[in-house]
Amino acid sequence: CVSMLQLPLVVTAQVDVVLLLVSFLSLWTRLTQLGYPNAVVFDEVYYGQFVSLYMKRVFFIDDSGPPLGHMILALGAYLGGFDGNFVWNRIGAEYPSSVSVVGLRLLPAVCGSLCVPLVYLLTLELRFSHLAALGAAVLPIPISFFLTTSDDPSGLLPENSLIVQSRFMLLESVLIFFLLLAAFSYLRFHNAAPHSVFRFGWLLLSGASCAAAVGVKYMGVFSYLLLLGVASLHTWNLIGDRTVSHLSVCVQCVCRAVCLLVVPLLLYVFWFYVHLTLLHRSGPHDQLMSSAFQASLEGGLSRITQGQPLEVAYGSQVTLRSSASQPIPCWLHSHKVNYPIRYENGRGSSHQQQVTCYPFKDVNNWWIIKDPDRQDLVVSSPPRPVRHGDVIQLLHGMTSRFLNSHDVAAPMSPHSQEVSGYIDFNVSMPAQNLWRVDVLNREAESESWKTILSDVRLVHVNTSAVLKLSGVSLPDWGFRQLEVVAEKHFKSQSVGWTVEEHRYGTSQEQKEREAELHSPTHIDVDRKISFWAKFLELQWKMLTVKLEDSEHKYSSSPLEWVTMETNIAYWLHSSTNAQIHLIGNPVSWGVANLSLLAYQLLAAIYLLRRRRGFKDLPDGAWCQFVCLGCVCVGGWLVNFVPFLLMEKTLFLYHYLPALCYLHLLTPALLEHTHTHLLSRATHRRALCVCVTAVLVSVFLSYRTFCPLTYGSPELSANQLQGLKWRDSWDILYRRR
Repeated sequence: CVSMLQLPLVVTAQVDVVLLLVSFLSLWTRLTQLGYPNAVVFDEVYYGQFVSLYMKRVFFIDDSGPPLGHMILALGAYLGGFDGNFVWNRIGAEYPSSVSVVGLRLLPAVCGSLCVPLVYLLTLELRFSHLAALGAAVLPIPISFFLTTSDDPSGLLPENSLIVQSRFMLLESVLIFFLLLAAFSYLRFHNAAPHSVFRFGWLLLSGASCAAAVGVKYMGVFSYLLLLGVASLHTWNLIGDRTVSHLSVCVQCVCRAVCLLVVPLLLYVFWFYVHLTLLHRSGPHDQLMSSAFQASLEGGLSRITQGQPLEVAYGSQVTLRSSASQPIPCWLHSHKVNYPIRYENGRGSSHQQQVTCYPFKDVNNWWIIKDPDRQDLVVSSPPRPVRHGDVIQLLHGMTSRFLNSHDVAAPMSPHSQEVSGYIDFNVSMPAQNLWRVDVLNREAESESWKTILSDVRLVHVNTSAVLKLSGVSLPDWGFRQLEVVAEKHFKSQSVGWTVEEHRYGTSQEQKEREAELHSPTHIDVDRKISFWAKFLELQWKMLTVKLEDSEHKYSSSPLEWVTMETNIAYWLHSSTNAQIHLIGNPVSWGVANLSLLAYQLLAAIYLLRRRRGFKDLPDGAWCQFVCLGCVCVGGWLVNFVPFLLMEKTLFLYHYLPALCYLHLLTPALLEHTHTHLLSRATHRRALCVCVTAVLVSVFLSYRTFCPLTYGSPELSANQLQGLKWRDSWDILYRRR
């Protein structure tokens, strides 16, 4: 055995020194002085609240995106020893010594740092030269590296806005990292040798990165769809390749489907599984969720509902919450006040007792389920459960009035019927107080009415109208409470009612019953809903429920991003002119826009000429050019155009993922021009001179705005005024 071992053992490795240098400089520029400023910076006040809730395991919902990004920020805070006990109440608030500022910002900064070597590698996978890759990643490394001072880090991919965004507890750098990683991994898979052992490992990494990008922000789904489109085209070409066996084609198609469809879907669900597992306590966003969801959380509604009887029975005392009352909940309610005899428009009413929907817990929200054929108002032994299709009466607990409806127009919705608590005025208006129970989410026709779990429709027997919340507020005579009506023509999704609080009634007399309604019940029974029910409900809420979304001082439109008409003041020192702004490098921004226009113009010319039968490029170069457009121009389009269609508050940082693709496009397009469009040495030398001049301009522009990128050194008011290159920029300063 020893004789078979050949000595010495030799291991050969190839090391890309340029890649190592790029990675080192990237980490250095993003991580240097990461704890400065020691104060809350812009949206850190927003994301910090979610991080604190993670530390305390308190449930929340963020309509801006899925939970993975928040969990990554929370992981960094956890590793830094953060306990969640910091009040994120204002921008500029000083962090106490107990909070590790570096820990809060570390993971976004690392992701931002890794974006630079990813750009380098991605350019190589697009089959461009190392020089083009170096240009895409770092631009003027030698100048910026050797002219750097210790208190002002040098430029690496000298786009000031990207550096700023990656140095704080924000999510754009995390999103960009996963987007670039997904594109790089897929191209690495596509370019690998067909029989490579690690080939499908890259495809798996691409699918996982797509899931992570979507898990950070929903905008990642557009890049994911772009990648799926490219992968579908490649798969279609594979199917048409007769040199590949049928078995191999089938295996490869299945592997691609698993890696790019199944794995991302499973991972996306997994992010929410971790999210819901961690956040098991009641929180400030509970009221946005259903009663069943709230009852599954520790504290909050679960303290009230835990142990309630499961099946609603005749004699049960219940509160009924409207499923249409979102995001603010409200409960079926009545009180000892009648409708006015005539409304403001002169229309008459029944003058019976008001029935409304009230958005607060109140004893007047309690109703008793009564069997129309019996007088008992208590639960029998054993209890007789109410089932789907049963006809019941609803008696108001505190006033003993039956829930009633009739052919009288509702006060605010004259096309609907009025709902009231019936009072016998000895006029020709008989009681019509029978209601049929329809369990909307039943699994069987004999389904019983269940607390919290059942969504029921109450149908008025006499008129076939359905009890529902109209959504209109009543005037002062109705105490501004919400109108409840009975409507014959209805939308099924807005007519459900859920029993939220439930007890078995034991008192037949009115006074004893009133005392019973004021007292809580305590029965030790535990009920939980499944993860899938919580997952689907949370998905729906995140996509449909919009929290407070008002205009912001620094909000902007997408067209303002392209023309650099906007900036965002992230932080201003409390007593000096030191400040940090999200502001782009004007030169690199302009070069990126020119590159986009140049590619589109060049692509149009190529396509027209190819249509006429002229092939200006060899097939290999043409495929390379098309691939560049799919990745860079396509990446820009899917990360920019959707914002033009959105009706939400937008900020400059939303443009940064799209901008990254344009920075990737510029050096590759220059190399294409140098190689395929310029044949004369004189023209190529002229191009090199122009490129050098642009690189120097990019670097000088970067250096000029560095004080606003890193917050140091402090500038005077006159110097800050000199940085206001556009009148629309909001540069702050104190005159001294």
